[in-house]
Amino acid sequence: MNQIFSKTEKIRFKHVDFAGIVFYPRFLEMFNDLVEDWFEEALDRPFSKIHETNGIPTVDLKVQFKNAARIGELLTKNLWVKELKNSSMVCGFNFINENEKTVLEGEVTLVNVAIAEDRKTIKAEAFNEEVKENIAKYII
Repeated sequence: MNQIFSKTEKIRFKHVDFAGIVFYPRFLEMFNDLVEDWFEEALDRPFSKIHETNGIPTVDLKVQFKNAARIGELLTKNLWVKELKNSSMVCGFNFINENEKTVLEGEVTLVNVAIAEDRKTIKAEAFNEEVKENIAKYII
């Protein structure tokens, strides 16, 4: 049975606006942290190593904000794979609060790229078989 990658995050003062709710760009930072953690912990591809020669840019991102999140709340952040291609993948994600309400949900397309030494040329590059096998464990 395939898996969902999950992490928890406590909403802190740094995340909220004057109204005490999460300022929406902070959600995108939290989401990027989730992607980084997934690559490091589940795929054994830490960004610190990937970015020496490669990258995993976001090329498409869709987010629907469903409920506010407030300082002190604990969110469960979930990520899974909807589609795996040769050099890209489409992932679904959601953040759920302690009352089991969806705070946000969405979809992201990530592409594996090779970066030239001069850092000027970037092109899509196929995932290797080991990485594809690890990613496939999260296809739902």
